[in-house]
Amino acid sequence: MARDLQERIKKLIIDRRLPSGAVLPTEPELMELLGASRNSVREALKALQAMGIVEIRHGFGTYVGPMSMAPMIEGLAFRTVAGHYRGEDSLLQLLQLREAVETGLIVRLAGRVPADDLAELDALVDRMDAEAAAGTSLADTDRAFHATLYRGLGNLLLSELLEAFWDAFHRVRTDLVGLPQDPKVTCRQHREILDAVRSGDATRAEDAIREHFGNIRTRLTVTTPNETIRHPNERV
Repeated sequence: MARDLQERIKKLIIDRRLPSGAVLPTEPELMELLGASRNSVREALKALQAMGIVEIRHGFGTYVGPMSMAPMIEGLAFRTVAGHYRGEDSLLQLLQLREAVETGLIVRLAGRVPADDLAELDALVDRMDAEAAAGTSLADTDRAFHATLYRGLGNLLLSELLEAFWDAFHRVRTDLVGLPQDPKVTCRQHREILDAVRSGDATRAEDAIREHFGNIRTRLTVTTPNETIRHPNERV
């Protein structure tokens, strides 16, 4: 019954072409439309809120939610770190998934990145160089580089998916205690990716992406759960 109500509310949103932020019918209206009790409607709405499909604003009503990938990120991150502590190679699996997506996309970008995006990517790599020299973290700049690189494809869902992979992977990055990555190597790899894309050489761009992920894969390969189990309560 609860599952059926959730599906019917989702169908209502679709049938009425309601965008994010649109007001949903009131509880009494939903009770009448769905032929369900108040408690059943409330439970269905709470479940949909947990999925980001609706947003309950107490005292104001219920609205169509942002439908973000936050629940997916939470689940993916938890599944990855839980599997890692069980001795599974879940971090490596997640890396392989992200690598497969980016390797497939990079060949489409070779020679096609807009000039403004190339200038922004140049600035990001320069910032990486400065951060490496200062000994500060490159993580945020690294993330911005990949987001900017694929932005020109104009696929919002793809951008959100890549962000989900990034969030899930890097929220458990404290488990990567194997071989430390030389920040200068990271900078060089990103500059090589950028130069290859700028030149229009798809094969070179693909090789550059594979090298970048290859170094991360090496770190994961030498990392074992026994090395990280001393941090079971660490926030991921």
